[in-house]
Parts: sequence; C-alpha cells; structure tokens
Amino acid sequence: MGPGFIPRRRAIFWGMARLGCSRLVMVHFNDIVAPGALATGLSVNGKKPLFQKIAQLAAAAYRLDADVVSEALFERERLGSTGFGGGVAIPHAKIPGLERMSGVVVLLDPPIMFDAVDEAPVDIVFGLLSPVDSGAEHLKTLARVSRYLRDDANVARLRGANSTEALHALLAGGESRDAA
Repeated sequence: MGPGFIPRRRAIFWGMARLGCSRLVMVHFNDIVAPGALATGLSVNGKKPLFQKIAQLAAAAYRLDADVVSEALFERERLGSTGFGGGVAIPHAKIPGLERMSGVVVLLDPPIMFDAVDEAPVDIVFGLLSPVDSGAEHLKTLARVSRYLRDDANVARLRGANSTEALHALLAGGESRDAA
C-alpha cells in the first residue's frame, strides 16, 4: 500500500478530497474535524453568537482568523438558511487562506431557532469550512455531511454525546454504516 492509503474501515466518509498531496484519498470525518473543533452543551441565543463560537473553535483548531470565519459564515447565511430540518444545520463557507476542508461540530443545549426549512429549532451544527478554490470538492463534502446528518440513527447518536470525547469517538467511527 502506498503513502496516503487509508484502509477501507477508516475510509468511512466515502467522499474524495485532496489532502495536500497530488493524489485523491478517501476522507474520514476525523480528517476534517479536529478534536479541538468540537463543543457539546453549548448555550447561545442565536445565529450570530453561534457563528462567533464556531469561528473561535475554528481559529483555535485550524489557526484561522475568527473574524474572517464568522463573516464568511454570515455572508453565506444571508443567501439562505443552512438549517435543513430535523434539528440540524450545516453552515458552510469558503475561507481565504484555508488549505484543506475543515469542520466544526457543535451540539447546542438548548436548541436555537435557525430559520430551518421545517421551522424546528436546531441543536446539531456541523460547520464546514472549505478552501476558496475547492469548487466541486466543497459540494461533494457538503453532500456527504448532509447525507450522514439526514439519517435519524446518526442524529440520535450525536444527540447522545455528552462530551467532546464522546462526540469525537462517534465521528471517528460512526459513519461506516452509511457508506453505501
């Protein structure tokens, strides 16, 4: 097996992405979500403080400018809500200077209103940050995250995570049953 090979059992995210090399490899959630980019039991009173918290987590985990991240998330959200129902939102934006797909996962308590399509409050937020030139890669990764979060069993497992360690463990191994 050559460099960059990820065994099938670890290639759980089923999407393809460039990871700083010239060949494509499978992406695992832990390849895009750093342990420091997780929060559980977060209490915020709206989208603005949520996006600021996502930006702070991203700044610490990925060495990004928090102001740039929060502004990019706000700009994208102005185009339309990223709350897609079932208590889930996937705010996403392209970030100047970012070299690879990066994620921030936040579990809110209590849930907040998010202008979701079903008008239900949101308690699971997967912030997806992409390089400016990611194009199709951004869309494919967004689709994969969306597919994972549309599954009621996955959402129930995430809601049951009571610590960032438990959330990290779920992201490390919870996607495999959705690989089809």
